[in-house]
Amino acid sequence: MTSDRFGVIIAILLETGAITPPVGMNIYAIKGIAPEEELHTIFKGIFPFLAVLFVGLVILTIFPDITLVLPKLMK
Repeated sequence: MTSDRFGVIIAILLETGAITPPVGMNIYAIKGIAPEEELHTIFKGIFPFLAVLFVGLVILTIFPDITLVLPKLMK
């Protein structure tokens, strides 16, 4: 059971890494799609998503049992 919870937290951290520098693959993909937008504008746009990811991560750290609510319901 513990490894399942760990996997969910790792997935959230990977999402966070995909939208933050220095890797930020999603940021540079958006820059490629909309070259007229400046990078700092795109970075300002990701802050609400980062806030939600960090709040979710804190909630999952405090209450780890909620990570498996849906899989338990499907049994």
